[in-house]
Amino acid sequence: MKMMNYVMLKEVCAINMGQSPDSDSYNENGEGVPFFQGNADFGERYPVTRKWCTAPTKMAAAEDILISVRAPIGAMNYATEECCIGRGLAALTPNKTKVSPEFIFWLLKGKNEELNNKGTGSTFKAIGRKVLEETLVPDIDLEAQIECSKILEKVYSIIQNRKQELQKLDELVKARFVEMFGDPEINSMNLPVKPMTEVCEIIDGDRGKNYPTQEEFSDEGYCLFLNAKNVTSNGFSFENCMFVTKEKDELLRKGHLNRGDVVLTTRGTIGNLAFYDESVPYENVRINSGMVVLRMNHEIVSERFFIEQFKMQIGSIKEKIASGSAQPQLPISTMNKIVVLMPSVKQQQVFTDFVKQVDKSKIAVQNALEKAQLLFDSLMQEYFG
Repeated sequence: MKMMNYVMLKEVCAINMGQSPDSDSYNENGEGVPFFQGNADFGERYPVTRKWCTAPTKMAAAEDILISVRAPIGAMNYATEECCIGRGLAALTPNKTKVSPEFIFWLLKGKNEELNNKGTGSTFKAIGRKVLEETLVPDIDLEAQIECSKILEKVYSIIQNRKQELQKLDELVKARFVEMFGDPEINSMNLPVKPMTEVCEIIDGDRGKNYPTQEEFSDEGYCLFLNAKNVTSNGFSFENCMFVTKEKDELLRKGHLNRGDVVLTTRGTIGNLAFYDESVPYENVRINSGMVVLRMNHEIVSERFFIEQFKMQIGSIKEKIASGSAQPQLPISTMNKIVVLMPSVKQQQVFTDFVKQVDKSKIAVQNALEKAQLLFDSLMQEYFG
């Protein structure tokens, strides 16, 4: 097997660490040069100018790679013009006779975890010049670097396109809801309403003495015990699962899911919803202490209708009734304040059938996205280790 040779990043790139200028020189009027302080100014590929600076200290040139070196470490953009960079950023200027800028960009994306592991600091982790300078770069010829970068860019574009397709399908469902039922925030069609607690039973999880300790969780087992990563803004995700034994499950009194239940996150990240239907591959599932189970009254409401309506209301729900300064919470006692539009069951079913059709398209797109992501990850591993 051929051994890979490496050079240090400082041998192929000039590295310029940012430095924040005097705050008196900041402005939002377009005076001076664009000023980027850190990751908050980044877009998908290029930074968004929100502030300018009339007395810059450290500058980056057009086409430089801007990398966040603190809170968080590793996010990257390309500079589109000469700009001032604050202490949250560093600018990398690749020597184009030795290295492809795009190759360095993808290399550092692949080393994100490594860079974060080297971060230091008690409040915010950060990396300094030395960590960047000593980052290893595969020593391969320029033509091969360019070819690798083109392949990665192509697969990455496919991933982004698939994500956009999913977003458009979500927007299609939202548009159909508004067409049929109006804006739920203002009840623009003047539909009947009911308090959320009359529409569904709200079931808390077991928080008593039998609540599992960290030592009682395992990577596989009888009952899936949901954690915060399992209930996302896009429904269930089962990449990071924890399980408890049958014996432990039987000691817990509340929080076991039935098919057709909806899970709602109520602490930390408020308002994520997931539908426990027949597509979920786990028969025994429990919620953790930061969630509740919503068990619908099927005589008056459809789960899918409720979920789509709740998604549209969540912004104002957070503003009006979320509590807890350190960690936002949505207590069961405040859910009575949430009102649910109540069109006829027949209308809800028409909407539900529409959502089911869209879901079929979403499954196909999601499968294509996962395949593309798997290919991308394997290519990153092949090229950069």
